[in-house]
Amino acid sequence: MSSQHTNDTSGVPAVGADSAFRREHALRDEAPQFVLPLVVRIEKTEPPARTDALETAARAVLVLLTDERARGEGEWAQAVRDWQDARIRKVVRRARGAEWRKAQTLPGITVEGAGALVRVFPPVPLDGWPKELAKLQVSGTDLDDPEPPGPVDGPELPVLWLNPDLEMSAGKAMAQAGHAAQLAWWELTAAERSAWQHSGFRLAVRTAPREHWRHLTTGGLPVVRDAGFTEIAPGSATVVADHPALRARL
Repeated sequence: MSSQHTNDTSGVPAVGADSAFRREHALRDEAPQFVLPLVVRIEKTEPPARTDALETAARAVLVLLTDERARGEGEWAQAVRDWQDARIRKVVRRARGAEWRKAQTLPGITVEGAGALVRVFPPVPLDGWPKELAKLQVSGTDLDDPEPPGPVDGPELPVLWLNPDLEMSAGKAMAQAGHAAQLAWWELTAAERSAWQHSGFRLAVRTAPREHWRHLTTGGLPVVRDAGFTEIAPGSATVVADHPALRARL
């Protein structure tokens, strides 16, 4: 299974319909469980905008997946393979001040948005978090957008559409956006992946119009369905990954 997550050089999707988000695999539950930690910087005086944090978290997942350390024989590669062979869990914690500075000393990658800062770390066992991260809070990531997000910048921009009928904390939504970005990545060809990476993983996160949500979830695009570990019911559709390359194949 792990061989399916290597960089593909063919013209077909790397994983496609065998994506963990497309089918349920009992073996995934039996495998040792890993989690991808993400830490968002939230200072009391200057918290990031919610949409900016969601988009930055999604990009951070893609940046980690394409980092040399996460591929081939890289130092993070085995952890990434083990994580992808089990349930694809992500947990977002918050940090500020000294907590953020300590998080920066651990191996990882900090990704910057318009104002948001998210640090992504190589996967760790579900019960084996580094102490510097384990003590960070999961709750309290209730961010707001000072102004409504603007329109999507053209039809060629990948959009991660959020379910308009679900209430999610910013931390939960950041993890779900990361799932959607990863799902889209798995289903792209090597050339499509290269183009997205070359763009700096440009993407947008928006809440879907209610009148379009059903079409989005039934139109053949990748849909993230939550496992139900936190906040929302199992099986809930949370995000649709609307990448133009995937849309063109429908």
